[in-house]
Amino acid sequence: MEKESGDVRLSVRRHYARAAASSNPGGCGCGSSGCCDQASGQSSSVKMGYSPADIEVLPEGVDLGLGCGNPGAIAAIKPGEVVLDLGSGAGMDCFLAAKKTGATGRVIGVDMTSEMIAKARINAARIGLGNVEFRLGEIERLPVEADSVDVIISNCVINLSPDKLAVWREAHRVLKPGGRVAIADVVARGPVPEGIRADVNLWSCCAAGAQSLNELRSTLAEAGFSRIDIRPREESRELIKEWSSNADVSDYFVSADIEAFK
Repeated sequence: MEKESGDVRLSVRRHYARAAASSNPGGCGCGSSGCCDQASGQSSSVKMGYSPADIEVLPEGVDLGLGCGNPGAIAAIKPGEVVLDLGSGAGMDCFLAAKKTGATGRVIGVDMTSEMIAKARINAARIGLGNVEFRLGEIERLPVEADSVDVIISNCVINLSPDKLAVWREAHRVLKPGGRVAIADVVARGPVPEGIRADVNLWSCCAAGAQSLNELRSTLAEAGFSRIDIRPREESRELIKEWSSNADVSDYFVSADIEAFK
């Protein structure tokens, strides 16, 4: 199991290192298409739930089309809050969150891929946002102080981890009492064929590692969360169809908005 977890982590890290280096990564999927419509990053992000106004304020190279939803739309971020983004990529959700927190708030992005951290820091310097920082680290072992964060966001990242309970326990640790998570991620519709579960490449496609809705709810509760609300987004089926040319993953997976409180 330890070797399998290591294989998954290495595959995911390599995949997103390539995405960081590409000017047109084509989304988080495998095969001929990714998590997004390859025709344009803007259209794929609108498919995920971002507004055209969200995309228009971002400079080129920030929107990589690597998600499956829009966590900022459900996070209800307030001025002055501390926001943590798990798997922050090139910084897109961090920059959108920073505009909501204002100068009195702060946004921290954590990513395990050094190439993504470097890209995000360059983007932050270009935009000139002083209330955003990016830290290299794994979401199972967050480089963040306990009881220091108001809201955690994440976009199609936690399903990539081979140890989801560790991720949610870390999320609970760093949140302030009363803090919340607002996550866009993937859940399994039901039983998933072993061939898909065993495909390391499909882990990087944001699919094979997803828990069922009941498993996710149980994991969140075990990590200490309450007021758990998981809302599948059936309209994500068309987006998910593009993730792999080898299997109709949309038969087995759906994007969901996930909220819970400490």
